[in-house]
Amino acid sequence: MPSPQISIVAPLYNESESFPHLVQRLTQLMDSLPLPIEVVLVDDGSRDTTAFQMRQIALTDPRYHCVFLSRNHGHQLALTAGLAAARATEALFIIDGDLQDPPELLPDFYQKMQEGYDVVYAVRRKRKENFIKKTGYFLFYRLLKSISYVDIPLDSGDFALISRRVADVLNQMPEESRFLRGMRSWVGFKQTGFEYERSERVAGESKYSFKQLFGLAYNGIFNFSEFPIKFMTRAGGVAIGIALIYFVIVIVKKLFFAGIIEGFTALLFVIILFSGVQLMSLGIIGEYVLRIFFQSKGRPLYVVKEEIIESTVYSRQGSTSNDVLHYHSTANG
Repeated sequence: MPSPQISIVAPLYNESESFPHLVQRLTQLMDSLPLPIEVVLVDDGSRDTTAFQMRQIALTDPRYHCVFLSRNHGHQLALTAGLAAARATEALFIIDGDLQDPPELLPDFYQKMQEGYDVVYAVRRKRKENFIKKTGYFLFYRLLKSISYVDIPLDSGDFALISRRVADVLNQMPEESRFLRGMRSWVGFKQTGFEYERSERVAGESKYSFKQLFGLAYNGIFNFSEFPIKFMTRAGGVAIGIALIYFVIVIVKKLFFAGIIEGFTALLFVIILFSGVQLMSLGIIGEYVLRIFFQSKGRPLYVVKEEIIESTVYSRQGSTSNDVLHYHSTANG
């Protein structure tokens, strides 16, 4: 197989139901295009038959390049592993394995890239999700755009076509708490959006829990905004201002109206106000300290246990994402 010109990267976690549909559509897409293309599938520690199905297709079709992580590392790190493994010489096409991101849009994205863009990111014109999720996404993207020091496009996720040089820069960024759509914007180069209508999942249920969604949102806010730390100063200033106004009111009542607010009420108000501000400030500082703590450990972002390239299986001998890799061939297709 010649060196792939484009790599299609898709992280998978417990996608056994949607996997046959994914392979069918990706195979049809590759057969219809004249470009040499590989598909990089990353198993993020699936507990169903996803990994088994990946092995089957990778051992029969050399265009499928499969990476198996040692455990579940999370969507962003699985996607990072896919970007590192992709061998494309020109561009990488990032999609989700649930087919909410239609792979058939690759020719349209590629045409945009031919116009001189290094990043063509998808803009979700319409979502087919429940009201709570749609509202949450809508508010989050607008909040992030208003407070971020990087221009992160509204309603754009990881679905994108990026050039080889952008992928190389992303692979050099060692951030542990990754927010790839923000990192993609930070890299710069010439970027443009492409509107599309986001589809429903072809099968199965979403693997992104609300807790994981909040974690991703926190990474976006704390990694690409100075607002939280500056908010502490502003909140402290507001709290002091309120306390001073309250103090003036008490003095005025004492001097001119021969009355004063009961001491217990005043004390309770001050305690609640300043305790709330202090605890919130500690929480914000804790988010930054937590990120510094994990980053300072210097652990690899992920561990790969096995990789199948052009129908040949390679097992990692204790290697990680930051090591020089040593392979030994264990099987041939």
